[in-house]
Amino acid sequence: MDYWRGKLTPAPEPLTLPTDFPRVAVRSETGGRRTRDLPADLAAALPEFAKRAGATPFMVLLAAFTAVLHRYSGADDIAVGSPVVDRGRPELAGLVGNFGNMVVLRTDAGGQPTFRELLARVRTTCTEAYSHQGLPFDLLVERLQPARTPGRSVYFDVMFSSRSPVLRGFELPGVEAADRPVFNGTAQFDLAVAAVLDGASAALEATYRTELFHESTVDRLLGAVETLLRGALADPDRPLWALPLLTDDEVRAQRTSGPEAETPAVTVADLIAEQARRTPDAPAVRCGDDELTYAELDARANCLAHRLIERGARPERHVAVALPRSTDLVVALLAVLKSGAAYLPVDPGFPRHRIDAMLDDARPAIVLDDVAAVRDTAAWPAHAPEVAVRPQNPAYTIYTSGSTGKPKGVVIPHGALTNFLLDMAERFPMGAGDRMLAVTTVSFDIAALELYVPLMSGAAVEIAPRDVVVDPRALGALITGSGATIMQATPSLWQALVDAGRCPLRGLRVLVGGEALPADLAARMAGVAAEVVNLYGPTETTIWSTAARIGDREGTPVIGLPIRNTRALVLDRFLRPVPVGVAGDLYLAGEGVARGYHGRPELTAERFVADPHGPRAAGSTAPATSPAGPPTATSSTWAAPTTRSRSAASASSPARSRPC
Repeated sequence: MDYWRGKLTPAPEPLTLPTDFPRVAVRSETGGRRTRDLPADLAAALPEFAKRAGATPFMVLLAAFTAVLHRYSGADDIAVGSPVVDRGRPELAGLVGNFGNMVVLRTDAGGQPTFRELLARVRTTCTEAYSHQGLPFDLLVERLQPARTPGRSVYFDVMFSSRSPVLRGFELPGVEAADRPVFNGTAQFDLAVAAVLDGASAALEATYRTELFHESTVDRLLGAVETLLRGALADPDRPLWALPLLTDDEVRAQRTSGPEAETPAVTVADLIAEQARRTPDAPAVRCGDDELTYAELDARANCLAHRLIERGARPERHVAVALPRSTDLVVALLAVLKSGAAYLPVDPGFPRHRIDAMLDDARPAIVLDDVAAVRDTAAWPAHAPEVAVRPQNPAYTIYTSGSTGKPKGVVIPHGALTNFLLDMAERFPMGAGDRMLAVTTVSFDIAALELYVPLMSGAAVEIAPRDVVVDPRALGALITGSGATIMQATPSLWQALVDAGRCPLRGLRVLVGGEALPADLAARMAGVAAEVVNLYGPTETTIWSTAARIGDREGTPVIGLPIRNTRALVLDRFLRPVPVGVAGDLYLAGEGVARGYHGRPELTAERFVADPHGPRAAGSTAPATSPAGPPTATSSTWAAPTTRSRSAASASSPARSRPC
């Protein structure tokens, strides 16, 4: 009793394994069973390895199982139950009965041990438990009085055991006997895994609660035990984080990539200028009664670009644009891009201290805050200036909100912006009959989609005045009155429009992002809108990183698949892929990743890390270091963990993410 009191005080926390269904307080005992035969070479290597390590095959398998539970749950304190048969007393030899009892095998997997070190801990745990197995488990619980949790077992919810075939060596004259598997369809524990050892063969047999797990989830967990065991037997001195849970084929299957496409070395200003040559007299931008054709927009932007160049605008420099919502704002943004400089969008309605902080940090060469200066360009040429702009030159810098500290300026290069806009233009085809209603402040990066994609495609942009954007009823009237066919907004704004009464969404193509999309709102919009697309992306990548079309059936909206020339993968803290359903961080890579944070190289190195899983690419940032020094590669860059997610079984599975 003294031993178990010391071993189980304080009591182990319930093991939090990723489940397919929410846990309920009153649990069912309905169960399922899955079996995985270990390959012959692995089964044959197991006893030899155990003998060399001074352990039993059961201990080796328990160590592998413990390592998987540690990696799946993120917990260091791993407690599993294990049945024992206590017939050690000679007076029990002649009695009928199995004299079964249950012991708690509690192992510390913390401190980033190697597999050999973990096996030594497991061996100590087992030998100590077996030396004290005579105390009945029921009596132990009665004496120690551990706290009870509804829907959970006492001390452990997971069991691990081993057994041999029942009839091995059983012979009777004239009788042929064979094992017949029997399963009564119940499960006493969340998960119970038995190692079935029969000489040169071995199998893992799992019994599980069907109210918690799909059978495919249990199959994957057993596969992870096999994969980790193979890696451990090949190199037992590798740390647990470095041992694989997934085969190479599984890693490839889980790596989600967008379509591959060539991104031309052109800027968004080039693409809009080309459209202006095709449709010079078509309406391009309107705000209230002020409207510009494509020819007028392009000519005015060219004139202003020449003026900016004369004042010092050039590649790798910033020009701050602090203008009210108007056609002049679009002219100014295009002019900065044509000059080769990067624009710093500043919403004049922001608090003064935030504006000052951005300007002090970015140190722009020019500040455009006067509408008259934008319009007074008659003295400058109307043709496009000749400026050599490279894909890696910055197109704009967007400052984060500062909700997690000091606002950071995220630098987006021209190549990434062009790649994004070409994807959006293909994903949301627009033409002369379309009108995009632009409602987003230009200081929010998603405004670039609202302004540039329509102008690349021959459609028109309708800029909603600031006072209209904040009034749901007025905005609804503008959607209807302007003839808008497509609009992008946050879920909060869409919710306000839906709740305002007259639903203006009928026939509208709806783009939604910037916040988590509630399931009920998604279903309501999908029931009336022509199309609803959920978009996801952090500021550290170029606007949106993934997209998914949403149907009118309620359910957790998915974030979908990556855009062209980008990749997404859910990784653990050591940048290793996690199995489907296991929590990890969502990493994004490819042409959408920003250049980094303006003027903050240390933070850039911390948050933009080398991608050890993608193709090699020039210009990647230095990898971030980790406590255990996981392997890295000089390859394309990931934008840091963006959300806490679970690896999805398919594109249709929910990401279940939250902001970091």
